[in-house]
This record gives sequence, C-alpha cells and structure tokens, in this order.
Amino acid sequence: MNDTHDQTDDQIQNQEANSENMKIDQEQVEREEHAARMESIRQLAQANEIEVAAEDAEILDALLDTINQRDELQDKLLRAAADHQNFQRRATGNEREARTSATQGVVQSLIPLLDTFEMALLQDPEKVTAEQVIEGVRMIRGEFLRLLSGYGVSSIDPVVGDEFNPVEHSAMMQQPADGVEPGHISLNMGMGFKLGERVVRPAKVAVVPSIEAEPATEPADSTES
Repeated sequence: MNDTHDQTDDQIQNQEANSENMKIDQEQVEREEHAARMESIRQLAQANEIEVAAEDAEILDALLDTINQRDELQDKLLRAAADHQNFQRRATGNEREARTSATQGVVQSLIPLLDTFEMALLQDPEKVTAEQVIEGVRMIRGEFLRLLSGYGVSSIDPVVGDEFNPVEHSAMMQQPADGVEPGHISLNMGMGFKLGERVVRPAKVAVVPSIEAEPATEPADSTES
C-alpha cells in the first residue's frame, strides 16, 4: 500500500516538473518570436520599407533615431569591454614584470655577499686565527646590513637602559639590572628590523620588572598591664 502511495506521489511530482518545464520552454519560444518580430520591424524601418500615414511619420523617425542610438551605444559598449580586457591583460603583465624585476634586484644584491662567503671558505683553516674569523664574520654582517638598508630596512638595536617600546621591542623575560629603572631594557637578546616605518621583527629584550609594593607589616600585639 505504501509503495503504491509513493509511486503516485512520484508521478505527481514528475507531472508537475514536466508542466513547469513546458511552461518555461513556451515562454522561451514566445521571447524568441517577439525578438524576431522586433528585428524584422527594425530592418524594415531602416530600409524605409514601412509605409505609414503622414501624421505618423514622426513616430517612424523617432523609431529610426532610437535604433541608431541603440546601435551606437552597443558599439561603444563592445569597444569599452574590449579596452577593459586589454587593460586587464596589460596590468597583469606589468604586475608580473614588476615582481620579477624586484626579485631580480634582490638576487643581484645578494650575489656579491655570497661571493664573500665563498672567499672566506677558501681560506686555509690552519693559517686563519679565531680573531680573523670573527673579524670576517663581522665584515659580512656589516655588508649584509648595508645591503638591507638599500631596500629601506633599518635595524632595531636597543641598548641597556632604553625605555621599553612594545611596538619595536618584544619582552622575552624580566630581569633586573643595576642602575636601570623599571620598565627599561636590561638586556638586548636579539636585533629587530623595520621596513620603512613598519616593524618586520621586533627586537628581543629583557625588561626590568616593576617594583612591587612591600608587604605591610602587622603591628605587634600589645599586652594590657
């Protein structure tokens, strides 16, 4: 019994769906027929093959003028769409070229620094002292910082006693230091960097903690005499 009922519901739904599809198809046919009639009238009007009474001549002129304006606007729209597509293609190409050029500039700047590393690795370990190695590393570090400065990168290198700035400094720990006030830097644990005014990485620091209030002492118990 239930199976029969389900089959009936399915048939009803299928009939409704078919009816809706037929309605949509019919509306589509009517729209296409209407568009065809309008196009036929347009072509006849442009060919001056429509006969109208003298008093209706202005209506025909207005129709022809409207058609011409529509055609002109449609042509302008198509040209504008084509220009926009060409602009998008050029903009995408320019953006890609700008990224490639920027990357190329960075790579070209890094290559001399890599050459310096290669020269350092060619040194005879038995003839190089620890001081010379440290001095070489210091020189490479300076060259690298100079390279970064050429791209607008500056270092954030606070010294002990500087006031803690949460924008440019990252507090890694609290550590007191002689002669340094609370809320000031007691140790520089790592240099930070800025690109222009934007902080790329804050400097890692230790900060002198705030002075905690001393615990209040309770008054001594007094004994009555």
